[in-house]
Amino acid sequence: MSAAPLVGYSSSGSEDEAEAGDRVRPGAEGRSRGQSPLPGQRLPVPDSVLHMFAGTEEGPVDDSAQHGGRVRTFPHERGNWATHVYVPYEAGEEFLDLLDALLCHAQTYVPRLVRMEAFHLSLSQSVVLRHHWILPFVQALKDRVASFQRTFVGLEVTSGHAHFLDLVAEVDRVMEEFDLSTFYQDPSFHISLAWCVGDARLQMEGPCLQELQGIVDEFEDSEMLLRAYAEQIRCKSGNKFFSMPLK
Repeated sequence: MSAAPLVGYSSSGSEDEAEAGDRVRPGAEGRSRGQSPLPGQRLPVPDSVLHMFAGTEEGPVDDSAQHGGRVRTFPHERGNWATHVYVPYEAGEEFLDLLDALLCHAQTYVPRLVRMEAFHLSLSQSVVLRHHWILPFVQALKDRVASFQRTFVGLEVTSGHAHFLDLVAEVDRVMEEFDLSTFYQDPSFHISLAWCVGDARLQMEGPCLQELQGIVDEFEDSEMLLRAYAEQIRCKSGNKFFSMPLK
């Protein structure tokens, strides 16, 4: 496989979502001391219990400043778990050296670019699962991908593309079973290296990407460096992770 080409793209939301929801403070109307409650009337709730829920009536505030300005693709809702299926990529020291060189140069065009904290290749969009669907969903994924072999990936996949399309087809079947959105049509499989708030494609296209590709091509042993075994598929649902090994 030749050194992988670099691509710039725009995304409308974050890939990483967390479970959250609204809590409603229990309300009650009490009568004066010594009087019996009327039929069907709720007993007063002790202040100590009410204070347990202080400040939570409106649910958590989604402050984009807490996650670098990124905006969630869907709002928090109690019982909903953001879910994403992907192939993890474990970055080695040489890969990170290459990434530092790329980011340093790219920031001369887009200074607000930030390096990704973790690397992966997506096999699904971010979708919402109810909590009681998580284990059946993961089991369905395991059943679908059990027979798949491992393969090679780069920054943008230049070999094994058909194999990943087969994987996505199986993930899509599970999505359809749970009435969830399937993956994009004609996807370009890639590993994200950096991100920024806003659409910076105009700054990245043309000379910037060409120069970054030159850095990749000239980097020592880049062809071997950008190869990696895809040994497992991972499903992240809220704060839970599930791994499915590939043969």
